[in-house]
Amino acid sequence: MTDWKELKKELLKDPEVKKEYDRLAPRYAVVSSLIRARLEKGLTQKELAKKIGTKQSAIARLETGNTNPSLDFLEKVVNAMGYKLQIKIH
Repeated sequence: MTDWKELKKELLKDPEVKKEYDRLAPRYAVVSSLIRARLEKGLTQKELAKKIGTKQSAIARLETGNTNPSLDFLEKVVNAMGYKLQIKIH
């Protein structure tokens, strides 16, 4: 395997891996969007945390995708960056 795309393609041939990848895809799409928004605003994790009255470690946990944040917390985060939280079900 020479790069990530080749490795990913190979791993996704396994039905169990594919199933778990698909299950986690929405979570990581949200995480990617939050990180991208923070970087576009030129904020560090610490600066964003200060804006919403939390610790940098809370933002770090959110951005790793290893936490299950409340909607209230997500709303605070996106509002602090000047965005609105939208949830779509389709």
